[in-house]
Amino acid sequence: MTNAAILSVACLLLLAYAVDRMGHKIGVPSVVALLVIGMATKPIMGMMGVELTGLDEFVPIIGTIGLVLIVLEGAFDLHLRRDRWGLSLMALLMALAGVLGTAAVLTILGTTLMGITSIEAMLLALPISVISSAVAIPASAWMRPNQREFVVYETSISDILGILLFYAILNSDKTLGGTLTALSVNGGLSLLLGLGCALLLLFGLFELGGRIRFVPLLSGLFALYSVGKILHLSPLIMVLIFGLVLNNMHLFRRFEWIQRIQRNPDSTRMILEFKSITAELTFAVRGIFFVLLGYWSDIGNMLDWRAMLTCALVLVVIYGLRYAMLSVAHVAYRESILWMAPRGLISILLYYAAKPHVSVPAYLDGALMLVVLASALGTSMASRNQK
Repeated sequence: MTNAAILSVACLLLLAYAVDRMGHKIGVPSVVALLVIGMATKPIMGMMGVELTGLDEFVPIIGTIGLVLIVLEGAFDLHLRRDRWGLSLMALLMALAGVLGTAAVLTILGTTLMGITSIEAMLLALPISVISSAVAIPASAWMRPNQREFVVYETSISDILGILLFYAILNSDKTLGGTLTALSVNGGLSLLLGLGCALLLLFGLFELGGRIRFVPLLSGLFALYSVGKILHLSPLIMVLIFGLVLNNMHLFRRFEWIQRIQRNPDSTRMILEFKSITAELTFAVRGIFFVLLGYWSDIGNMLDWRAMLTCALVLVVIYGLRYAMLSVAHVAYRESILWMAPRGLISILLYYAAKPHVSVPAYLDGALMLVVLASALGTSMASRNQK
């Protein structure tokens, strides 16, 4: 049993790598291929009399690990430089308007069509309002540098904003005042604690000797996330702050040891190595998650006409609002980035985090999977047509 499990995980990672490499060449997002592989695996294994058990407990755990790694990797894509403030501000406004605008429209539709409360509808709307940077950034490789940089900033910020808003609502008393309090008070405490812990972790990484550095750093980061959850803070803010500090140490030059780190050529190499390890871990977790999610999904829910209708309605809202916002903002390259709004791992993780708190019909599970697949394919087709 142990050898079979090791072999299965190893083959799964090799398959995810092969799919990712082939996806770049043929223009098919790896998320689509991995989900389809997972869906096809279930009936094949069923015919062989094999069934995976314990996924209800395992998938949320690996999803949480992936969530932390994705926020960290997203922070590594954000360079806070004075010459990029204009681009950063535009991307921030687009991400904020996209998340809030899409969530607001879907919340109204949810309360009207499903008869649920506005808070419950918002918990379901926010996950589908977040753009997946993990899908959009690789798909933007064909763009001109300034266009691709906009996509990197917008999608990374969209990930982070959506996650923070979702958990602020989820951890509040489900009122407007409680949500604002969670965002301000808990967010402020999380920001201060995250900044202090980020500097402490960086000090341990660069100032303490030893051959083993990255495992204690990642362990400290996950411990920080867990403590934040226990204290009902916003632990993902802490993860975000750590990534931003590590990626923008020039903002902390007043610390003498930061200056010493920046003058040391070995520190640059270590940061690049840590980013590389983070990217590979994120890839591994994401690959395993999507295959298992495909196996876990009920294809019958996806084929339900209500799921298809819901998917079509959501896609109209997503791309209709996006086109309107790009036009109002007078973005010169709006035709190029209109379809750069795929949904992915973040949407799925947040949706399943909301389900215990909202009573939803089963076909919504299928609708979410259809939106993820359709939006990823839309991004792929747009990139292929522009190459």
